[in-house]
Amino acid sequence: MSTSRRPSRDVIQMDSFKSSPASSIRKGNSFRNNSGDGSDDSTTYSRQEQQGGGSKYLHDDSDLSNDTDGQVGKGLQRNLEARHLTMISLGGTIGTGLFLASGSSIATAGPGYSQVAYSLIGSMVYCFMSSLGEMTTYLPITGSINAYGTRFFDPALGFMLGWVYWFSWSVTLATELVASSLIISYWVPTTQCPGWVWALVFIVVLTSLNLTSVKAYGETEYWLSLIKVLAVFVFVIVGFLYIGGAIGTRVPGEPKPGPEIFDIDPFHGGFVALFSIFLNAGFSFQGAELVGIAAGETKNPRKNVPRAIRQVFWRILMFYVLTILIIGMTIPYDDPDLANKDGSIESSPFTRVFLRAGISVGGDIMNAVILVAVLSAGNSGLYASSRALHTLSQEGNAPKFFGYVNRYGVPVYCVMATALVGCLAFIVSLPQIGQGQAYDWLLALASTTGFVAWLGIAFSHIRFRMAYKAQGRSLNDLPFVSKLYPFGPIYTIVICMIILLGQGYTAFAPFSIKMFLSAYVTLPFIAILYFGNKFWCKTKILKLVDVDLDTGRSFVEHDTEEEEGEKKQTWWRRFVNFLF
Repeated sequence: MSTSRRPSRDVIQMDSFKSSPASSIRKGNSFRNNSGDGSDDSTTYSRQEQQGGGSKYLHDDSDLSNDTDGQVGKGLQRNLEARHLTMISLGGTIGTGLFLASGSSIATAGPGYSQVAYSLIGSMVYCFMSSLGEMTTYLPITGSINAYGTRFFDPALGFMLGWVYWFSWSVTLATELVASSLIISYWVPTTQCPGWVWALVFIVVLTSLNLTSVKAYGETEYWLSLIKVLAVFVFVIVGFLYIGGAIGTRVPGEPKPGPEIFDIDPFHGGFVALFSIFLNAGFSFQGAELVGIAAGETKNPRKNVPRAIRQVFWRILMFYVLTILIIGMTIPYDDPDLANKDGSIESSPFTRVFLRAGISVGGDIMNAVILVAVLSAGNSGLYASSRALHTLSQEGNAPKFFGYVNRYGVPVYCVMATALVGCLAFIVSLPQIGQGQAYDWLLALASTTGFVAWLGIAFSHIRFRMAYKAQGRSLNDLPFVSKLYPFGPIYTIVICMIILLGQGYTAFAPFSIKMFLSAYVTLPFIAILYFGNKFWCKTKILKLVDVDLDTGRSFVEHDTEEEEGEKKQTWWRRFVNFLF
């Protein structure tokens, strides 16, 4: 069914994943706004009535996300609900960075500088999440990180961002496996069972989980993330009770828990130390952008994505600010249990707080919760990287077989390929490297590439707005408008560039080849990816008037069943939704 007019905004929504049986997918279809105001889209659509729900969908026949080249299955499926989307983003950021790297940050720069670092990174995260929210609600497509770079600027940029993002989350998966072996060593020393055994067990479990349907993944991640959130709340309560003197006893020879411990040396190491912990802070917040990745598989993304973005940021910021404050007021920065001189993490600062509070059983329970958190973050990493690889294949930037999707909507080969990269965790068994050093290397690599992905989001948003204005479209037609534009993306770009270029300057006094490579090894890799693809494929920077702003575009859908269900929720259910 052809249309020369934009459909009614209160009736239909473009569903870019469920293809109409009667429609075919036409590759290479170019979209051009003829009238200049966004009202005339030369697009062919077909309407499809959703069985059982009565909702109408607008299908874009030129959307390549449905194309599986005749393979089994019909492409990725929109089976994630709003609660799944919120918990996937929230759970992906509560893991190794919070439970393990936070202790290392305080030991390096003190609690004061740690608060500064996490707050600065947190404000930047809010800026790029606002940018990402504006784009994903308008164009809710899978693998949005690299897809937006391809569509709004240059296919070479999308190629680079896609492979960088895949590498970032693949390495993050490996760091979570390294962290799991460190946590297990709290109960079972490595002399009894080497760390690579646990890494092998966990990679098998995570791979099996991600080979199920996306709905099963979302439901599992929801409950795992809920355990982590509850654990953080319990930690905050126990921490304040310990600081107030209601539980636990003071450690002999240490100041009183609270401001006295915090003020021992809150800004330890000066500006050099502050810069050195930015990587830890950045790694801790990685995963917030999962909202954009999962939007392509979420029901009614136009409504659910803005809700998730508004809720997730403030919860994450609250968790990190409070936990860093409590750790800094209960454990001196120079405590050997926080982080030793070699940089290895003997045990989580969360566990140490429980032990200081006199809850010996709580230490074991918290260590188990941390293990769940680490596996959950690794699970999200495997999900995000597999979707990025799938999008690369759809764009022709990765082998074609990675585009295969089974009947459950799972990109099987992408999941398996990413799991193989997770085998990097096996380096924890090498005695010449050691567990702590291996973790530090992987942490640095994942954090650096993560900043590149965030920078790409901010730059894509600037190009999106420029193209949107150049084509004469009105901001009133955007489902979600970033109120921080243009400050937000510019601020994100500046912070990311400062960190990427300056975070390794400590390697020069005195010069350390190991520190230098750890800080800057990814930069030439990024340049090779972008310029190599640009010259090999002869890509060109897109003109603003030629930017495709229609393929995969979403329109308003009134899901009456969901809205009625929200209105009928009990008071305790609304309270739980407010918290989580």
